[in-house]
Amino acid sequence: MTDTRTTTITVDQFIAAPPAKVWRGLTEPELLARWWAPGDVAAVPGHTFHLQMPGWGAVACEVIDVQPHERFVYTFNGNWTLTWTLVAEGTGTRLLLEHSGFDLDDKRSRDAFDRMGPGWRDDVLPRLARVVAGPA
Repeated sequence: MTDTRTTTITVDQFIAAPPAKVWRGLTEPELLARWWAPGDVAAVPGHTFHLQMPGWGAVACEVIDVQPHERFVYTFNGNWTLTWTLVAEGTGTRLLLEHSGFDLDDKRSRDAFDRMGPGWRDDVLPRLARVVAGPA
């Protein structure tokens, strides 16, 4: 049996919007497309969907866990899991992202880990924050 070394990207992002608005940004296709990627996402356990990722094409996903306005978990490309945790903080939301399943023994996976950590932190989640902090 082979032991695979895996790791996780974790990002802690404050968003100046209540959890209900952040939840909508994560779970409504038209909002998701504005900050990340088009896809037929739905907050329904077992729902399978695809995200249209530039450079990757259609990436298969499956919803694992849904706790409205608190937690949304889905697989991404069969290898990774995205766990979104929303915590009310004042008039905003503390959004915690765990992007897990990076195989450190696989060069492509390790390279993706190296790129995606800064990408989530410096580009993608700030776009989410701008989309959901705007007018309803």
